[in-house]
Amino acid sequence: MLAKLTVKNQLTLPKAVASQFKGVEYFEISTDGSAITLKPFRRSRIEEVWAHLEKLGVTEEDVDDAVRWARETE
Repeated sequence: MLAKLTVKNQLTLPKAVASQFKGVEYFEISTDGSAITLKPFRRSRIEEVWAHLEKLGVTEEDVDDAVRWARETE
């Protein structure tokens, strides 16, 4: 299989390869000077939680306030 390098230095992966990594948006890239290695990069669970909270408009200050409130009511 071949991957095409575009004029914008982007690689187009063959569908047969990309389909093996469902849900993967990013790849870690390394090289030894003669070969390129791509490894699926998956966000940590905490990063997923913060991203979801951000979508909901919840700020870090909101979380701090909620924790403070919960500790006061114990």
